[in-house]
Amino acid sequence: MAADVAAASRGFRSVFSLLTPNESSFQTVDEVPKYVQQATPYFVGLMLLELLVGVLRTGGSVVTLSDGVTSISAGMISRLPLLLFRGCELTAYVYVWDHFHLMDLPWDSAWTWWITLLGVDLGYYWVHRCSHEVALLWAAHQVHHSSEYYNLTTALRQSVAQQFSSWIFYLPLALAVPPSVFAVHIQLNLLYQFWIHTELISDLGPLEWIFNTPKHHRVHHGRNIYCLDKNYGGILIIWDRLFGTFAPESDKVIYGLVFPIRTFETLHVQFHYYSHLWKRSRRYRNVSDKILTFINGPSWKPGKRRLGDYQDNPKVLPQGTVVALTAHVLLTLTALGYVIDQRPWAPFLETIRCVVLMILLRLGHVTPVLPSLAAPTQAFVSLSLIYWILQGFSQRLRINNKSD
Repeated sequence: MAADVAAASRGFRSVFSLLTPNESSFQTVDEVPKYVQQATPYFVGLMLLELLVGVLRTGGSVVTLSDGVTSISAGMISRLPLLLFRGCELTAYVYVWDHFHLMDLPWDSAWTWWITLLGVDLGYYWVHRCSHEVALLWAAHQVHHSSEYYNLTTALRQSVAQQFSSWIFYLPLALAVPPSVFAVHIQLNLLYQFWIHTELISDLGPLEWIFNTPKHHRVHHGRNIYCLDKNYGGILIIWDRLFGTFAPESDKVIYGLVFPIRTFETLHVQFHYYSHLWKRSRRYRNVSDKILTFINGPSWKPGKRRLGDYQDNPKVLPQGTVVALTAHVLLTLTALGYVIDQRPWAPFLETIRCVVLMILLRLGHVTPVLPSLAAPTQAFVSLSLIYWILQGFSQRLRINNKSD
């Protein structure tokens, strides 16, 4: 019984990467537990808990059936290659260790354990960053970003193809760190990233300075301009702070791909971007442009910098803008009724409506159908504003004269 409780404790703590060096150091790879497989019941339990807490806090579900099923299906597909052979990351690592390692750090040393934690996390940072900055790698990683929701099921939405390229980034560790230590940390690093996929945890105080948290990772999953290509860290956020890719959470995050795929079909989610890249490359005549389509950033086009830019991205409106647009629509409908009824407050509401519309026009959040109509539209709104201000004064004077 005590052994079962201890095993359950280790399994649960592994999801948060809270194991100690003493209980997670092994001499050979074969001795290393399959932490990811053993975490399945904890995944299910935490997803159910998130669902319950979400209902209690918001009155609604934090996950939709269609999106949740798609995410879980992607997670299952991503594990299928492991039924046929050992993971690419570990296989390549063992090969380099066996043939090329330069030194042999002790497998049972706490120093080795902590160095490997940092090394694996730094390796993951560069795996993750390159998966956003190299279009061919993004073709695999975009699977994880394809959900327009952010909950624990989203963590399971993984690519079947990403493991075939990520192994490269961990090979420097194989020159000194025994495979058994690496095998522990490559799993713990992945497991840690499960629980940070939630909107129910807002802020963790001082921990936000060092660790990757739900707050930081929400930014990473956003398609707002300020969120793009930010916060790549796995366990630690310090790499983003060091390499200039950190962004704090500010405007409400809008989740998903910049160009949403609008489908829940699992195989399409997994592989559609490869077809997209191929079609893009065929449009270019220059051979170098065809090749650069695959190795430059996903938004790259001939004539742009390597990572491209965000000019062609559809705009994601900040929450304040959405509120302003909503207010303008409500004011318009309300003012229309007041004008028709010739009610005294009609000029005041029309004045406020014109002011709101003018602000939206000047900020570029509302644009005419034709660019050539921008100046005439602003002139018309300005004249309307003056008209309704004068109407308000005129009406007030008439009211005052009647009272006299």
